[in-house]
This record gives sequence, structure tokens and C-alpha cells, in this order.
Amino acid sequence: MKNPFLILAAFMTGLFFLTASLTTCAQQLTAVQNYGVNRPGVVMVRTVFSADVYVNKMQLDSRHFNHLVDSIQKADSSGIIYTAEQKLDIVLREINNHPSRFFKASLDYIKEPEEITSSGTGFLVTEDGYVATNCHLIDRDNAFIRRQFFLSAFQQITEANISALENAWATQFSEQQKSILENTYASVYARLFSMALYDLKKDIFIEYSIDLNNGNTGSIKKSAHVIIKGQPMPGKDIAILKMDGDSALPTLKIAQDELPKVGEQLYVYGFPGPVTNNNYVATESAIEPTLTTGIVSALKKSVAGWPLIQMDANINRGSSGGPVCNEKGEVVGLTTFGSIENSGGLAAGLNFAIPVSILEEYLDSAGVTARPSETSQIFGEAVVFYDREFYSDALKKFREVTELNNHFPGLAYYIRDTEKKLHQKDEKKSSMIRTDLLVFGIFLFGAILLFRYFRKKGLKVKA
Repeated sequence: MKNPFLILAAFMTGLFFLTASLTTCAQQLTAVQNYGVNRPGVVMVRTVFSADVYVNKMQLDSRHFNHLVDSIQKADSSGIIYTAEQKLDIVLREINNHPSRFFKASLDYIKEPEEITSSGTGFLVTEDGYVATNCHLIDRDNAFIRRQFFLSAFQQITEANISALENAWATQFSEQQKSILENTYASVYARLFSMALYDLKKDIFIEYSIDLNNGNTGSIKKSAHVIIKGQPMPGKDIAILKMDGDSALPTLKIAQDELPKVGEQLYVYGFPGPVTNNNYVATESAIEPTLTTGIVSALKKSVAGWPLIQMDANINRGSSGGPVCNEKGEVVGLTTFGSIENSGGLAAGLNFAIPVSILEEYLDSAGVTARPSETSQIFGEAVVFYDREFYSDALKKFREVTELNNHFPGLAYYIRDTEKKLHQKDEKKSSMIRTDLLVFGIFLFGAILLFRYFRKKGLKVKA
């Protein structure tokens, strides 16, 4: 051993890079860990618009209608015999061809209460209930709202009118006949009748999952109000909401405001409509966010000149406002809009997110400081321990979360399963902490050897 100093130096350098490598790996989360850590802080945003729609009652002009019936009966006497079904078809077609002749408005109005819900995704940025989401989820323009209300009211009134005709004529319309009547009423309401909208209200709710006292999973819905908002695209499609009365909530960590690099892995969370509204999916599981993955496909600019993140992760309506996370579990953007195919549907894998630098603008303007909650930090550590099979350390952390928020979503499952693993003695390694102590001990031992070597050689060790 000609030069023990070089050997020790090489040993310490190698150990340093090994530890640095382990530290770097520890910062990266697997997809399972990413979902486990971030899923509790992803929330559903619902905006409920309600109003009363008033429309003139429709009356059938009995003089013209009776004339039409008489003409059909005369056809019978002339030797042309129609079945009852054929006669009904003739009546409906004639009414459809000349709706203004057979229908007129009365002075009476129908009051139709209507409610429209706009659903999307958001995520908690503070433990006391500040939520980041898209502006377009809570700020629909008046023309869109009026159109949706009138369409909804028209559907309700049309169904009632068709049912009333069936009762009055003692018949049952076929689907084709109902379709003809729907076209007739659409023409009548568009040309002859006016609809008026009154008492328009907007209520915003945040819905998220919680652990119930019996160990099952439930959900809770809280009112929210707008703190600050931008404008729907092509504006900066950001809104900051404040949820009423809660604390120690799970949060997501916001990344530094630099843009991610093309090719980086992304994890996207949301409540896509095709899943949330699927008749074969249990209603209670609708509050569980969906995870999709992809990469940064390109960095673009909006028409206003600010940056956009293009990604190939799949999103659907209902996922707007959801967090886009990197491999460290940090939020790098919010899903906002997709690309439209010629058919009118969303183009798969050509979606966009607003980077967190734009979000930070609105947080700063609102005086809101986004920071991970203590419960989320502890829970995140516990999830990583659990996933790496350090069950003793995981259980200790999970129980710390219980002391802060025993309704923390998913906590009961993790505690039950961790206790089960420990009972089965399935723990892979005794403790992550002991592993860390071992690394520290090796460092300390190497430092002592190095210090003794210097002393033996008579060298001074500078502090």
C-alpha cells in the first residue's frame, strides 16, 4: 500500500458519488409513488349555474287542426284507405311542414327551473384550502350559459308536450314520430316563442375524498369562492379559489418556475368525463382521480406570447385544471386545452398545459404562498417508505399523519395494509433509517481514518 491517502481519497470520493446517486434516486418517484403522494390533494371543481326559464305556453290551433283531420277523413270516403298509423304520420308531417299554422302562443308562461353543472379538476396549494384550477370552469360567458339553459328547458318542455299529445290523442308515438315532433317544436320555439332567463345564480363547490371514521372512503363537498382569476383561453386560463372552513389538508408541491425539458416524463391527474359519467362505474368512485402519463412533446407559445407545455398524455373534458407533475411529484403545469380534430372531437395526445410560472403570477397577486402542508410532507415520506417495503418506518409516519388529520384520504388503507405486512413479517429491510445510519457511519469511519493519516504524517488539518 504505497499511498494510503490516495486509496482513502478514492474510497471517500466513490462513497460520496454513491450517496449522491442514492439521494438523486430518492428524489425521483415511481408512478405508484407519484400517485400515492399526489392523489390526496387533487380535487373536483363543480360550478353550478341555476336559473328560471320562462316560455310562452304552446296552444294547438283547433280550427286548422280540425280542418286537417277532416281532409284525411274525406280521403277515406274517396276510396283511399289509410291505417291509423298512416293517418298519424300524415298529421305529424303536415304539422311539421307548417308549424306556424297549427301552433300559437298563449299569454300564459311556463316556468322551468334549470340547473347546469360544469365539472373539472383542481388541486390544493395550501393546507387551509386554496385551490388552483382553470378559469373557464367557473367563468362561462353569458351567451354560452343562455344557450345551455334554453336547450335544457326546450328538452324538458318538448318531452312534456309530446307526453301531453299522447294522452290527448290516446296513442303512443314511435321513435320516428317523436323525432318529427321534436323537429316541429324546435322550429316553433325558434320562430314564434320567446324564452326569458331570470334569477341566474352561480355556486362553486370543491369535492374531494376523505377517510371516514369507520375506515371506509367517502367524499365531502365544500363551498368555494373566487380569489383571483384570469380569462379563458386565449387568456391566461387560471383561477385561484378558496374553500370554506378546513385545515391540515393535503397539498401538492409546486416546482420551480423554469419550464420542463422536451422529453421529460409527466404525470397528469384529472376527472375525465367519460369515466366520471360512465354508467358502469360506481358513483362513489367518481371522486378518485385518474392518472395518465406522457412526455413533454414540445414547448410552444400562446397567441399572446406566453409559454405553453405540449404533452402527449391523454386528457378529456373534465380533466381541465388538473395538475401536471414531474418525476419528483412536483406540479409543473395545469392542463388547459386540447387540439380539435376535423370531426370536432379532441385529438389524442396533442394536449397543452399552462406552466407554473403563470400560476405563480396569480398566486403572488392574491398574496397566496403555495407550500406543502406538514401532513402531505409526512404522508409523502410514508408512501415512499411503504413502496420500498420499509414498513416499520412507514407505519410510524402514517400514524403521525393521523394525529394531524385522521380524515386524510387513503390513510386508513395504508395503515391497514402496513400493519398486515408487518404482521406477516414481509418487511424487506429492517429500516430505511438504519440504512442511512450505516452510510453515515461509513462516512464517519472514513473521516477518522483520514484524520489519523494526516496526524501520522504530521500534516495540519484545516477546519
